[in-house]
Amino acid sequence: MTSSVQTDFNRLKTVCVPLLGASRLTPSSAKTTINLLTELGKILGDIPPENLTSNLISYVFLPVSTILQRNSSQDIPDQILEKILDVMRFLVESWWWSCEIKVWEQVFMLCGSVIGGIDGKSNGKGRSRDDETKEAATRCLLALLRPRTIDEATRRSLPPYESDNRLSEFQDHVQNSKFVPVLGQTLDAVLNSASSQHIPLQTVSLDATFLLVDLYLPDLLIPSVLPGVVSTATKICLGFPHSKGWANGDIVARGLKLLQSVVQKAIGDDVCLKDGALRRVIDLDDLVSTLETPQTSVPDNVPTYGTKRTASWLRGTASQLHIAINSLTPLISHPNSSALNALSNFSAVIIRRTPLSLPQTQPLLLSFLLSLSSSDLPSVSSEATQHLTNLLTVPSDARIPLQHTLMTNLGENLSALPRLISTQSDARVKHAASMIDAVCRLAAGKDPQGNLLGVATGIGKLLGPSGGVEKWGWSLLSVLEIVEPPITVTQVSEAQLALESSEDTAQSLQMFHSLGAAAGDSCLFTVEWFTRLGRSGVDSFSVAALWCACRLLEGLARFSLSEFNPASLAHVQCSRRAEKHARTLAKTIAETWEKTDEIHTPTSESHKQAENDKEFFVQHQMGVIPLHETLKITRATPPETRKKQQPIIHRALCLQLIATSAGITQGRFDPLFIHTLYPVLHSLVSPVSFLSSTALATLNFITIATSYASSANLLLSNFDYVLDSVSRRLTQRWLDIDATKVLGVMVRLVGAQIVEKAADVVEECFDRLDEFHGYGVIVDALIEVLTEVIKVIEIETASTSPPISISNPPINAPHKARLEDFFKYLPQRFEEQIEVDDKDYGPAPRRAWGETEAETEDAEDADDEMLKATPATDDGPLPTPIQLLTKQIISRSIYFLTHDSPAIRARILKLLTSSVPVLPESVLLPSIHSAWPFILNRLGDSETFVVSAAAGLVEALSRHAGDFMFRRLWDDVWPKFRSMLRDLERGEEANALTRSSTAGARPESAYTHSHRLYRSLLRTMTLALKHVHEHEISFWEVIVSFRRFLSDRVHAELQQCAVDLYTQAGMSNPDAVWLLLVASIDNVDPVTDFLRSSWGIEKNASVILKSME
Repeated sequence: MTSSVQTDFNRLKTVCVPLLGASRLTPSSAKTTINLLTELGKILGDIPPENLTSNLISYVFLPVSTILQRNSSQDIPDQILEKILDVMRFLVESWWWSCEIKVWEQVFMLCGSVIGGIDGKSNGKGRSRDDETKEAATRCLLALLRPRTIDEATRRSLPPYESDNRLSEFQDHVQNSKFVPVLGQTLDAVLNSASSQHIPLQTVSLDATFLLVDLYLPDLLIPSVLPGVVSTATKICLGFPHSKGWANGDIVARGLKLLQSVVQKAIGDDVCLKDGALRRVIDLDDLVSTLETPQTSVPDNVPTYGTKRTASWLRGTASQLHIAINSLTPLISHPNSSALNALSNFSAVIIRRTPLSLPQTQPLLLSFLLSLSSSDLPSVSSEATQHLTNLLTVPSDARIPLQHTLMTNLGENLSALPRLISTQSDARVKHAASMIDAVCRLAAGKDPQGNLLGVATGIGKLLGPSGGVEKWGWSLLSVLEIVEPPITVTQVSEAQLALESSEDTAQSLQMFHSLGAAAGDSCLFTVEWFTRLGRSGVDSFSVAALWCACRLLEGLARFSLSEFNPASLAHVQCSRRAEKHARTLAKTIAETWEKTDEIHTPTSESHKQAENDKEFFVQHQMGVIPLHETLKITRATPPETRKKQQPIIHRALCLQLIATSAGITQGRFDPLFIHTLYPVLHSLVSPVSFLSSTALATLNFITIATSYASSANLLLSNFDYVLDSVSRRLTQRWLDIDATKVLGVMVRLVGAQIVEKAADVVEECFDRLDEFHGYGVIVDALIEVLTEVIKVIEIETASTSPPISISNPPINAPHKARLEDFFKYLPQRFEEQIEVDDKDYGPAPRRAWGETEAETEDAEDADDEMLKATPATDDGPLPTPIQLLTKQIISRSIYFLTHDSPAIRARILKLLTSSVPVLPESVLLPSIHSAWPFILNRLGDSETFVVSAAAGLVEALSRHAGDFMFRRLWDDVWPKFRSMLRDLERGEEANALTRSSTAGARPESAYTHSHRLYRSLLRTMTLALKHVHEHEISFWEVIVSFRRFLSDRVHAELQQCAVDLYTQAGMSNPDAVWLLLVASIDNVDPVTDFLRSSWGIEKNASVILKSME
């Protein structure tokens, strides 16, 4: 230890000796002095404080004090004084333990004079020191005032209590009446420095002010300085008057810490009770004593600087202090977490320390904590919540009053919410909703000891039968308006159920969730009240009621449809009462779909009628006529009595209630499928995208909640329920057109698994077709269901078995001659003669030689027995159940080919087309054969789309049953196609739009009926040439008739179809195609001049000829 002290002394000596010689400041020596003081500060900074002995401190203090003594204050530059104060700060850190009181006092006064500018104003000509010098003086003062810890005493080999003893000595000295003026002057100087714009000076000044107030000011002096300290601290926290934005977060934290200390020391319950300004009431005796004149116990010798704490002083100070604390309200929105945490701690401490002295400020401070507990910053919200929990659970004088204040705050905010919403003040609405949410989250939090049970009970009463929901509920519903959100197509859009999108609505959503979670089963009364109002109509009032009921129910179950996580359902734990209520609610809501009233929007006529009602409004008044009515200054308008109808949102919210009920009951929801599945599927087929997407999300949510693997499995397991609901709505007593759509969407959702139940669906459809065959709308819808069944069967057939291939065995088609054979035969026709044997050999035997008649009969009997023993295989294998079902659909649908509605005729044709790939030849062709005359008639239908559908059926039959279609195509179909082509061509020649084009069908005709019909004819004949045996005469007619579609002036789509047709024809008979195309574009011989055309087919013809090479 001695060697280190000696080393430190040698280092200090090299600086102190020259510094002592330069103690007299002159302009020439000022720079040297600054350098020496800087070096001295670095050396002291390197030496640990416990190594600075008293001798070393005295050795260093000598040159420093000499500079101060030999030079007047105004002659010492700011930079040198700053360095001197920095050196003094290093010395005071260690000198605090051993210096005399007089030395401590002199250093204190020196720092105070520099901070307050007294040293430069002693002769009336001084100037104020700069901020850096004041900062150095304040840091030195802070080192002088700072209490030392036990660890610092231990490092100096001192007893642990020595730090407290030393601090007590200084406190006794400064609280002396002779030193109090100096203390007050120093406090005023430091407070003024705390208002500086220099952040370091402001920071250290606030720290020094806090130590002065917290440790050194006499108890009777604190009430005197309370107004000044509070005023300065609040201005600093709010950034007045210098800052235009938010004050620095650390500055705000230090300002609130100072404010907290001075308030609890000046007006805390303990000091007010001690001085008699307050009376604590614990029992009846205390209550009686408060009626008597209180005897204020004030010390006999009250110093002149002191202020007596009396009841009147307390009332006046408390009101002024409330105003000051209320001015801190903007700090709730401060962006810095340090400031927010400091505000949270300030509010908690003042609430705990002043429940009796500042009762009117308790709600304000509580609102600070509630707002901060809803902060977006996790550190702030968690700390504020912890403070609230401690205040409400730890026994204290503030606990019981605070619980009462908390419930009062909740009721006031809930009552004020409708008024704030009507003013369209989003910030105030958000604030009120966050306050309600904070109270409810506090009550719904973990509380093993049950200390917060009173808060939860209070919330339960508010939402229970005695809570007055009729009062605040009506006013809230009158201002709430739920609007349909825009549909956004995203990957998870079908899983989103909520109507909420804006930040304010999300805050209201969270508020209702918290209310439901905190109230528990007690909120079921309010849920039932809102639901009853919601079921009374479909206006905006009822929609808002359903929204509130759904959100409360979500809060009770502790999950949210808007932010759904499947894992959250595993933690849902609801009481039997809640589950029973949810089951009843789901059944009741599902009955909404039992109403026969259609969802509609008000028509223009209803609006017009409403305007007329307003125009002829009659108002009856009694008494004096108002002046403005007489002068017609303003026109009196009748109150708006019509409510906005929102049936779509009403249905969507009903679906959300069903989904929420499923989330609460989960496995016990299965018996309710008989009531709830049809409403969900009915909404799923809605033309409104928002309602249909909500229904799909509801179905997915119910699937997850009831633990089904998929929606298809759920519908398949409860297939009978849906079919029964559809059947009940397709009767003469109750006819719902949408029921058929529900059946179709169920088939589509279940998919291939519906094949097992498809027979029931088909039977139901045909029963209704027999009953309502005269109603085109119903027939069309039922045929659509059958089409869906055929599509599902087609998918199932394709996935479970290879496609059915119908063989095309050779038939006795006309022989097709080839030009190669003709040219080969032509030069050799005279060279070879066929030899004919004209010799008569007499009669020839009629049977084979060597067999007798008996042997022949025996052989024929054996063949007959073999045929009987061998099973017949000509008809192929027996039809499967799926094929039999398809056959039933086809055979019973054929009769509708002659229906009055062209849409139904077209739909039946498409149904037949879809069944062609599914059925084998033995099942399909008999039905087609019996319906063939009706199919031919449809080729001559007046509606183009029916003709196109019939052509599509012919196309499918040509692909899968070419042999069957050979004679039918060339003898029956092609003549009709040929006549249609001629009729269309004559019609285009008479049409001004197509007459200007040589080829007829111009590019502008892409959306005409003729274009669609041309396309169907081209595609049908292309497949006919590919899959049906060629008929030579008809083949030539086909390729001649479709030449004009190769023109480059025809629509591109028709050109491509024509190229495909001729390419396929070239594969069947290249000679005929070559001859036709070459003769059409080149006059090669006068014999083929009749084939010459002016359509401009050269480009497409060259493409076809090239493909034939």
